[in-house]
Amino acid sequence: MLNTLNETRLPVHAQVLDWLAPQQQAMQDLLQKVVNIESGSRNEAGVTAVAHALAERLQAAGVPVQFEPVPGYGVLLHAQVNPAEGAAADGAPIILMGHMDTVFPDGTVAKRPYREEAGRAYGPGVADMKSGLVLNVFVAEAFARSGGLKAPLHLFFSCDEEIGSPATRDLIMARVRGARAVFNAEPGRVSGNVVTSRKGSMVVEFEVQGVAAHAGINHAAGASAIEALARKTLALHALTDPATGVTCNVGVVQGGIVPNMVAPHARAEVDLRFTADTNPDELLERVRAIVEEESVPRTQGRITTTRRSLPMKPTPDYLLALYQQGARSLGFEVQGEFTGGAADSGLTASVGVPTLCATGPVGGHPHTEREYCELSSFVPRAQAVALAVLAHP
Repeated sequence: MLNTLNETRLPVHAQVLDWLAPQQQAMQDLLQKVVNIESGSRNEAGVTAVAHALAERLQAAGVPVQFEPVPGYGVLLHAQVNPAEGAAADGAPIILMGHMDTVFPDGTVAKRPYREEAGRAYGPGVADMKSGLVLNVFVAEAFARSGGLKAPLHLFFSCDEEIGSPATRDLIMARVRGARAVFNAEPGRVSGNVVTSRKGSMVVEFEVQGVAAHAGINHAAGASAIEALARKTLALHALTDPATGVTCNVGVVQGGIVPNMVAPHARAEVDLRFTADTNPDELLERVRAIVEEESVPRTQGRITTTRRSLPMKPTPDYLLALYQQGARSLGFEVQGEFTGGAADSGLTASVGVPTLCATGPVGGHPHTEREYCELSSFVPRAQAVALAVLAHP
């Protein structure tokens, strides 16, 4: 490990803050590099390329990096900065977490690559969450160069979060179980706040079989799968209940063959969001009943795929207070807030690990072409994470 700042004899927190203070341009340079790598979920080569780009910076700072292959999705990135001499290198760690996949299809970078304008960076995944990955890398490097950790600091970057972590959820929960704390670098809210609880999500894919018929000559002989799907959509949307926090959105529909044929087949994808107070198994059974109901005679519906992200249980007060204390010393105020978006922080909180989310740079409009990162928030929010790590008991 590099330890180039210890000779200054400054307190550890001062060494870490002083090293991070002039790093904004270097952070922007690495952000540009990783944003301009296509890494949509299931783009195995692209996600792996992002991991290697981040690892290059870590390894140059003396931080060992390991890649764990996840066939079909890319790799998990593991890295560790060890504590000062006399502390147990194999003790319970603090984990800086993130994901390397984005929601954007191949070709997006070619259409709108990384750019900077009026203090903001734009590009696919710039906020969600490549800027958070970069922030975590620089925090790790700051400790590698400065020392002073009381416990191991781990980086753990996953590869399939945007599609509900189907291949990695068990790996994530096993990896973090027993950790002291997790800081998940999803983008900071537009308000500058961090996230202290989240909804869970469930994606349900289903199909409907109908009966084909000529729409003009023999219409009555048919049974429209599209009509059945439409009726199911209305029933599914009626599950939305602001009082309980449940929302339901049929966001993708496909069906039919040609206009003059009664549609023999249709399919849909449904997004459901729910709080920690909702029983997801019961919610799924309500969905199943709607899907399997014969909403149009002679049609049949069935669920083909389900996947879930767990809700994030509330962050313990002490962990939010540690982050707030550091932020206040740096000159900015931050509050914790609830969000309807799901994240891997739900998995870490579910196994009892104190978790604080949205510790990445401030960003807005994720999952859209307007997505941006506030560049001026890079350094202070990296410093705030570093101070929280140092202050953690």
